[in-house]
This record gives sequence, C-alpha cells and structure tokens, in this order.
Amino acid sequence: MKKLTGSLALALLVAIAAPAQAQTTKVAVINIQSAIVSTKDGQKAAAELDAKFGPRRKQVDAKQAELSQLRDQLQKGQNTLSDAAKNELYKTIDQKTKSLNREMEDAQADLEQDQQRVVQELGQKIMVVVDKYAKDNGFTLVLDVSSPQTPVLYASNTIDITKDIVDLYDKNSAAMAPSTVGQVPAKPAPGTAK
Repeated sequence: MKKLTGSLALALLVAIAAPAQAQTTKVAVINIQSAIVSTKDGQKAAAELDAKFGPRRKQVDAKQAELSQLRDQLQKGQNTLSDAAKNELYKTIDQKTKSLNREMEDAQADLEQDQQRVVQELGQKIMVVVDKYAKDNGFTLVLDVSSPQTPVLYASNTIDITKDIVDLYDKNSAAMAPSTVGQVPAKPAPGTAK
C-alpha cells in the first residue's frame, strides 16, 4: 500500500509539472505614468499645460507677495498703528487670503482636470502600443508598476519594457497625423453657452 501511495504521489507531481513546463509564461513590467510623460506627445502636452497655467501661477505668486507685504506691515505696525488701522488691515488680509485660496483651488481643479484629460487620451493611445508589443513579443502578462499600490515587490530590469514602449509609441506617432493631445480647448467666455 505504501508503494501505491508513493507512486500515486509521484504520478500526481508529474501530471501537475508537465503542463507547467510545456506552457511558458513571459512577464513584463511597465511604468505607464513614466511612459506617458516620456513620449514626445506627453512632453508636448506638459509644455502646453505649463504655458496655459503659467500666467495663473504668476497671478497667484503676485497675490501671495502682496499678502506677505500686508502681514509684514501689520507686524511692523503693531505698536504704531491705531486700532482702527489694525482692524482694517486684518480685514483686508482676511479678504485677500480667502480670495487667494479660492483662486488657488480653482486653478488646481482646472489643472487636474486638464491633466486627467491628457493622461486619459495618451493612455488610450499607449495601451494600443502596449497590447501590440506584448502580442508581438509573446508576453503573457504585463504589469503596471507605476502605482505604489501595485503588489510587485521585485521585478528585474530586464523585463521592464517602459523604454521600448516609449520608443515604439514615438516612432508610430511620428508617422500619424499631427496630434491634438494636450491641446487644451479654450474656455467659453462668461455668459456664453457651453
């Protein structure tokens, strides 16, 4: 009976190991976020977003400098300003701070919305390249390691296809029509229909 059990266990191990040996699994990793921003379209979109939001950033910086000057004026005038002047200065600082905070929140929301749109558009295009590359090179699995929540604890640099995907994307996008990715649509003027 012991020999039968041992033979049965050996047969089971051979049966389990045989399909695993016959089927090879080829795995790759990609940092999709890095790939998106490394493409020529990604760099162009980043430059366009920077150009669009640069003036708003300068306005915010100017208002922060103005607030800093008002706070300095209040600090220096603690002993020399009248109570009415101090109260007026406090009121002005409070109003300007609230206005600045709203402006910063609006600008941040607009920037994030535009960034999300660009990432979504480029992400769809780059996924087509990833899919074709994986099929052409026999990969069974491609893991995105750009997120800290990705449960990949280790991956050899030899299976990282990020640079290959960026190069392939740029090569293929150069052959395509001019890209509209990153071109931010103009906002309608206040009071006009969207």
